[in-house]
Amino acid sequence: MSGARALPPLSLYVHLPWCARKCPYCDFNSHAADDFPEREYVDALMKDLDDESPRVSGRVVESVFIGGGTPSLFSAAAIGALLAGVRARLELACDCEITLEANPGSAEARRFAGFRRAGVNRLSIGVQSFDDAALERIGRVHDARSAHRAIEAARAAGFERVNVDLMYALPDQSPQAAFDDVQRALEHDVDHLSHYELTLEPNTLFHRFPPALPDEETCWRMHRGGVARIEAAGLRRYEISAYARAGAQCRHNLNYWRFGDYLGIGAGAHGKLTDAAGAITRSVKHRHPRRYLASRGADAHTMRRHDVPVAERPLEFMLNAARLVAGFPLALFEARTGLAASSIAPALEVAEARALVRVRAGVVRPTARGIRFLNDYLLLFDGGGGCAPLAAGKPKRAPVDRAGGAPVL
Repeated sequence: MSGARALPPLSLYVHLPWCARKCPYCDFNSHAADDFPEREYVDALMKDLDDESPRVSGRVVESVFIGGGTPSLFSAAAIGALLAGVRARLELACDCEITLEANPGSAEARRFAGFRRAGVNRLSIGVQSFDDAALERIGRVHDARSAHRAIEAARAAGFERVNVDLMYALPDQSPQAAFDDVQRALEHDVDHLSHYELTLEPNTLFHRFPPALPDEETCWRMHRGGVARIEAAGLRRYEISAYARAGAQCRHNLNYWRFGDYLGIGAGAHGKLTDAAGAITRSVKHRHPRRYLASRGADAHTMRRHDVPVAERPLEFMLNAARLVAGFPLALFEARTGLAASSIAPALEVAEARALVRVRAGVVRPTARGIRFLNDYLLLFDGGGGCAPLAAGKPKRAPVDRAGGAPVL
């Protein structure tokens, strides 16, 4: 793997870690705070970016994603200062997609117009449900009326691109209630919808004290019914939990799923960079905001940085690309990993034999079964593309995570 080669597209992820309240299901790096050092944190982000930017000298940033936490708790002035600092240090594409995650609270919604003026051109609103009782059961701080008003406020502020996050399989939720949530979101004519199952993640309150969730077959009914309603409205599924109208797919998340490169700045942010020789390096920043803010000196915000071993690249690629409904060309695997497609041929043969994928004309596409049982598909690539045996018994359904925000890994 010597010699220069074309580099993947480059994105920037910015993590703003504070929330008004920690949700009991959330395993993201978020911290409840009534007040937080907004200006000092933006300054720390710029110092972090000063350390990172020489690693991508001459490269153009195609997308920026400001995730959290709840980024919409920050003032429009702070987001403006953040984006101005980014532009001063990096070259952004003229059509750069700049997404900010927002909660539907009334205070945040009043900032939407300011975010748009600051340069944000895509808003991702964490609605989760339009049912007040369901929102209360999952610990959300907004109500259904605020959710509807937030989507309307985003449109009024000039956002043409709006994503709505919805969860299903909520505590005590019926299939009809889940379908009603989908219908209410579609009535706003959004161009992008994230629809994912609530899962009980380790290190969360719900994991320690599990609520009563729908059984597996009921969850599957909710999923199938949700997909049917979303696609009937003209949005097409392009990733396990993401649906969009033509041209409205999230470019930032597509870059993750196509194993592109991204800088990560902010508390707990992850990064992945490829150099001209083909080496792939991952990084992660100090997780706790206090530790991150206290970092001083060159590269002090980085907790660790390491090269991805060649043997681990097939699985890392597949953890992302296998989520794409349209699949991926084998040429992309070769370009992004630096490995020959023959290195994953044995695993793909087994996957095809098990009806998890179809390989035609150099393109690997998951079947409906492969999408549903993604974990079983991925196990085949554990260990550098070798064929790992599956455990006996019923296949495992793929976990569905929130679209947008932190990288898959």
